[in-house]
Amino acid sequence: MPFELKEVGKYKYIEEGSGPNLVLLHGLFGALSNWDDVINNFRDHFKIIIPMLPIYDLPFRKIGLDALVDHLEGFVDLMKLDNMTLMGNSLGGHVALIYTLRRQETVSKMILTGSSGLFENAMGGSYPKRGSYEYIKERAEYTFYDPKSITEEYIREIFETTKSIAKCLNIVAIAKSAQRHNMANEISNIEVPTLLIWGLNDTITPPLVAHDFNRLIPNSTLRFIDKCCHAPMMEQPEKFNEILWDFLVPEKIET
Repeated sequence: MPFELKEVGKYKYIEEGSGPNLVLLHGLFGALSNWDDVINNFRDHFKIIIPMLPIYDLPFRKIGLDALVDHLEGFVDLMKLDNMTLMGNSLGGHVALIYTLRRQETVSKMILTGSSGLFENAMGGSYPKRGSYEYIKERAEYTFYDPKSITEEYIREIFETTKSIAKCLNIVAIAKSAQRHNMANEISNIEVPTLLIWGLNDTITPPLVAHDFNRLIPNSTLRFIDKCCHAPMMEQPEKFNEILWDFLVPEKIET
């Protein structure tokens, strides 16, 4: 990861650039490096902050979506963040939704990409098997339209994580927590402008889910990216960033 990981108290995060606050939230298996292309394209115009969600560090009895949102809320307060654009991928989108409903006054805009919160086919219908590299490789490839776009380093990182019994238990607990927490009756209360960037070939949160988010969130815009699955910012970074630019900076800044 080319960016410095900072640490304040129990919080670990990346902070790059200067300008309005752009806070990015990773998914269940997401690494902070998943956002590298976003950082490189927006750091000259935004202060980009990526907190590490404590998916593997929370005590098992406390693990769940609420604990992750509590962690984000504490981080926002510590860093005195306000008027921020909040963007989340997959589980990170779910966290963004809950946080925004709690603290809508601190969020100016929201972006969801492949977000859970309505329906997700977690792990492609199964949960991580310890010690099976081929299984992890297959599951990782399931989240990309073109498996060739996945690096060996990315697969290895997930594999090393799932070798830990404690981490596997937390992964399963959070995935189940997300599946139980359907937000269909809540998200109509979100008032901030919301952009939905979705892979047209998403196998985890299919396009129908994106249409449901678009229908239920009043001030939302939906954009699809073709030949793209669950992590558009990684698989189609140029198209993703172009859509993001149009939303964040309607009058485009020349770069």
